[in-house]
Amino acid sequence: MRAVVYEGPRSVAVKDVPDARIERPTDVLVRVTTTNICGSDLHMYEGRTDMETGRVLGHENVGEVIEVGAAVDRVRVGDMVCLPFNISCGFCANCERGLTAFCLTTNPDPRMAGAAYGFADMGPYNGGQAELLRVPYGDFNCLVLPENARERDWQREYVMLADIFPTGWHATQLACVQPGDTVVIYGAGPVGQMAALSAGIKNASKVMVVDHHQDRLELAESIGAITIDESRESAIDRVMAETGGLGADRGCECVGYQAHDPQEHEQPNLTLNSLVGSVRFAGSIGVVGDFVRKDPGSPDPNYRERGELGFDYGEFWTRGQSMGTGQCNVKNYNRALLRLIEENRAKPSFVVSHDLTLDRAPAGYDHFDKRSAGWTKVVLHPDNV
Repeated sequence: MRAVVYEGPRSVAVKDVPDARIERPTDVLVRVTTTNICGSDLHMYEGRTDMETGRVLGHENVGEVIEVGAAVDRVRVGDMVCLPFNISCGFCANCERGLTAFCLTTNPDPRMAGAAYGFADMGPYNGGQAELLRVPYGDFNCLVLPENARERDWQREYVMLADIFPTGWHATQLACVQPGDTVVIYGAGPVGQMAALSAGIKNASKVMVVDHHQDRLELAESIGAITIDESRESAIDRVMAETGGLGADRGCECVGYQAHDPQEHEQPNLTLNSLVGSVRFAGSIGVVGDFVRKDPGSPDPNYRERGELGFDYGEFWTRGQSMGTGQCNVKNYNRALLRLIEENRAKPSFVVSHDLTLDRAPAGYDHFDKRSAGWTKVVLHPDNV
């Protein structure tokens, strides 16, 4: 099968690799029809993880079931399905509590909880930027889609249920967004856009999005957000002005360690500290950005920083704020969010800027990594249609 494989820092290639196949009776085999390049894929692409070369990337996937294991009794051959990026068993103590991002059985590393497709440290599983994908525990992990999912336009909506739409929703859940709240979101990338969409669905009274990329700010404006260009004004001052000097009720961090100042200098602590200054006393913050990274300057290829940064805990404590963090438990949200898409309450595909064939994935990665103007979300089609 053809697949996008990691070859080293800022290098991916489309190669022939062994076909994905049924390996256990609980597996499902999917022919992938639509798959996304995610901001999280850039963690591997930029060489900030210990991803091994030759691994297939891609954790946002939709496709058609073409084979099921002997123990699969709910999912059928021919079903169109969306696969949560979390690979979870459905029966461990964490899965039973809905914490599928922290499954206790699917990652063989005893120091880790949780697994994902095509992701460093998240188990041995290949990703779905490929023609075929093996889905463990298929009955639990497959979200069966409506019949219209055979249409390409609908696939562009449903594939967002694999990660970024639930993750944006999760950011607002962690931040405890309620109707009438004012919300500030740092980061206008795809997840920040989904957090803004989610806050609007939850009837926030005002949604503000902070970034310095004009094309992304314009996209946030298209769904009714107030945009703040931090290259032209102080984001904290503007949020204060928009909220009568009180600060936003809720804040969402949707950037992580890749935060850059307007001069494009990497500054991983920028968004967290800015959120503390932007959110009111006793307000709450949801953090879905990833702060775990490898130091690309370290001579030790196995050296990994685990998110050490200069966080102003004193100010955070003084302001009496609360913070929720962690990967999204996609299964907790994807069925409800599917209904929002079905009923035209949400159209998350507004973030898609490019539909590419699988062969053009290397160019897609290059542009997405560089934040090239107009490249906001890249969708790949392994069937090359």
